[in-house]
Amino acid sequence: MSEQLLPISAADVYEAEKAIKGAIKRTPMEKSQTLSQITGAECWLKFEIFQFTAAYKERGALNKLLSLPKNTRGVIAASAGNHAQGISYHAGRLGIPATIVMPEGTPFNKVKRTEELGARVVLTGANFEEATKAAYALADKENLTFIHPFDDPLVMAGQGTVGLEMLEDVPDLDTLVVPIGGGGLISGIATIAKHINPNIRIVGVQTEAFPAMKETFEGKALRGNNISIAEGIAVNKPGERTRDVVKSLVDAIVTVPERHIEAAIVTIMEIEKVVVEGAGGIGLAAVMHHPELFKGHKVGIVLSGGNIDSRLLASAIMRGMARDGRLARLRITMMDQPGALAKVTDVVARVGTNIIEMRHQREFGALSLKQTEMELVIEAKDRDHAQSLVDALEEAGFKVDFAKTV
Repeated sequence: MSEQLLPISAADVYEAEKAIKGAIKRTPMEKSQTLSQITGAECWLKFEIFQFTAAYKERGALNKLLSLPKNTRGVIAASAGNHAQGISYHAGRLGIPATIVMPEGTPFNKVKRTEELGARVVLTGANFEEATKAAYALADKENLTFIHPFDDPLVMAGQGTVGLEMLEDVPDLDTLVVPIGGGGLISGIATIAKHINPNIRIVGVQTEAFPAMKETFEGKALRGNNISIAEGIAVNKPGERTRDVVKSLVDAIVTVPERHIEAAIVTIMEIEKVVVEGAGGIGLAAVMHHPELFKGHKVGIVLSGGNIDSRLLASAIMRGMARDGRLARLRITMMDQPGALAKVTDVVARVGTNIIEMRHQREFGALSLKQTEMELVIEAKDRDHAQSLVDALEEAGFKVDFAKTV
């Protein structure tokens, strides 16, 4: 399909750039030396997490809002969070009343932040699709203008300014890695990137839990389980307009498991000292999970958003430590006699590990009445250090079951 027949053109992205200039932050594009060493690809990160609402969604939201007539009664959108905040913030700046319909399971931090930005929030529906239906119904009832989070040419063009900035800052990138939910971001980026450099490779990334665009792209069912830490791309039905652009301009779509998204969030936090949400970390997850596609390439990765629920972030950190062997759970069987517990803690201290949690179990289980069981959660420098504790405990006469990973 030629550019002229697609929903948006490069000219639309350039127009969007002019329209939103000054109201949207031009975010940094920086090379990560450490991530490059880890992945074997030259990794350049686009820090869209530094927008005021911590996500790229502001771009498309503002571009659409600026196109509305002055007598607009109000706007309404369906969103799991970032589109909601983009609409709320810029509608508030422009004096336009905003209503946001969110799925009932939306993280509290995104609901609260959207309300703080001045929007009315309506929580309804089990998922994005149900919330969208409710938003359309409310738009008709209250005569509000519905702003789609991705399947709108002006929104798509606004999101495309991310790619325009990436290639202006680093013109010789040969691959762009872009998260996909409904397809608005990758549609805009692919449109401008292929215009600037027809040979550039555009790789979309989805979680295995929500592979809808990949299913459309490849024409086969992948059966995601619809449970994801990446709420921002938790979409079961991609846009009709975005599908046309993806099929025409995107070179490949890959999926990654949820555990790799978790690992990417922790890796980015530890290396780059910034926080990303699931959708914001999925680009790096793809580069790490599919090294054969990216090794030796100069890769631009979009850190699309940073609005992660604090509880999920804490869990991701702890699970990441467990995967790396820095946290381990040990089940220790010992004789139920004075001094046994002290002997265990003495070994722990001698090896140099640290006890995080301890539970002493007598009443439950199938052990002899003369035995007892202790469960320890310990902190170590790495997996080898944790294994050295297991070895030392076994040398001291204890039976140890070591759960190495979560």
